[in-house]
Amino acid sequence: MRTSHSRTRRLATLALVAVVLFTGMTAFAAGRAETPATGEQNLIVLINSDIVSLDPHGSNDSPSSNVRSQIFDGLVTFDSDMNLQPSLATSWEPVGDATWEFTLRQGVTFHDGTPFTAEAVAATLNRVTDRDFGSQRLFLVEMISDVDVIDDYTVQITTAFPFAPLLAHLAHDASGIISPAAIEAAGFDEVEPIGTGPFMLRTWDPGNEVVIERNPNYWGSAPTSATVTYRVIPEESTRLALVERGDAHIAEILQPASMGRVEASQGMDLRLFDTLSLNYIGFNTQRAPFDDARVRRAVSQAINVQSMIDGIVEGAGTPAIGPISEAVVGFHPTLEGLSYDPDAARALLAEAGLEDGFSTTLWTNDNPTRVAIAEIVQNNLAEVGIDVSIEVLEWGAYLSQTAEGLHDMFILGWVTVTGDADYGMYALLHSANQGAAGNRAFFAVDRVDELLDLGRRETDPDARIALYHEVQEILVQEAPMLNLYHPKWMIAVGRGVENYDHHPDNNMIIRNVVVNR
Repeated sequence: MRTSHSRTRRLATLALVAVVLFTGMTAFAAGRAETPATGEQNLIVLINSDIVSLDPHGSNDSPSSNVRSQIFDGLVTFDSDMNLQPSLATSWEPVGDATWEFTLRQGVTFHDGTPFTAEAVAATLNRVTDRDFGSQRLFLVEMISDVDVIDDYTVQITTAFPFAPLLAHLAHDASGIISPAAIEAAGFDEVEPIGTGPFMLRTWDPGNEVVIERNPNYWGSAPTSATVTYRVIPEESTRLALVERGDAHIAEILQPASMGRVEASQGMDLRLFDTLSLNYIGFNTQRAPFDDARVRRAVSQAINVQSMIDGIVEGAGTPAIGPISEAVVGFHPTLEGLSYDPDAARALLAEAGLEDGFSTTLWTNDNPTRVAIAEIVQNNLAEVGIDVSIEVLEWGAYLSQTAEGLHDMFILGWVTVTGDADYGMYALLHSANQGAAGNRAFFAVDRVDELLDLGRRETDPDARIALYHEVQEILVQEAPMLNLYHPKWMIAVGRGVENYDHHPDNNMIIRNVVVNR
């Protein structure tokens, strides 16, 4: 059965398959998803890629954020309709053009027993904003200039300039509040994941699984599961087989071709969820020949994105013209992108002195859909004389090596988790964020930097949107990346699994999941 969930966004202001399957299921038998004698529920979630870091100020990747969001709370949070809601702050108000005052929730403790106070907020934000630390997530909070502790349960946050989407950025898991004791112990090293969230870390076996357990002292409603195990199973057929036979409860689906199997199954259901995500192909603009915008436009016009959507995505996505979707503040509704036109691509290559084509590489991680996309790109570009070698890397190596700029072209995704154009473009396109922070295209255009900086400071909503529209128009000609499509999240849930939801920012909402079987 397929269930599609649409969100109404209301942010006005703001090989060997048989062998693999057999061995994967055998190895999993010890973790069979049974309800223990105590009656406590142990939820098992199957994911494709490994967690990179459980430090909120560490890696800016989705698998890590998904687990961290269960361990840490921020001052504010987004509900599944992208409405801001209280979390560790019970209320907030502006007390100046660039200052917000937050009243904090009382009676909250960290997983290590440390009381939550304003000092914890200051310690967390001072750590991530310290440029000597060099957090990958600095771009999210670098505008914060002061964090003033007024008393134990009142804190003021001041930005260097009026910053319209500050509250949205504070809802990001990079702003999750960390135990001051853990910060003091770690300094700038990987911090022990001690937050105030509904779950605490029990064990982490990198490359295999993370197990989190219910926080018995959680300030909010208690989670329904005593433990949640996030198990890394790269083979999609294995993930689905385990859910289908009841050895797991929830599984990521990365290949749209798998949707039919799930729909036909008597043991699992298909859930589709709207997204704030973009899948794209990036060009290393600092390496020849991609340092020439004509070559980038040529490659973009030689790739048949619609055939990708029709042949691979199978309806679980919509074409992307710009880097942000219509659900994001700053979306350009009349933007005209580069059309599929192999003849125009050949002409641009000739103009750039590459009429005989060239050889290059296209990197992707071991995501089957991305590998399939890479093969279409390889075939399309061969038709205009470009010889493409595909290189498939393990997720961690992929992130680190693209951050170092060792690639020519790459396939990746980005989730505009704040619902605002600043997050959707500042990290991906501003020259200050080249590398791990997001700009893996190593793109640098002065006017784009200027506009993105202005967009962070502009307080008039209409003027601010106009700035982001101009950025998107420039990007069509500069073409640092080819925007492919905005995907839907695809999730397989076992029969009898109820109350599962999925946030538009790609975090699994598992706190209230109930397993009836």
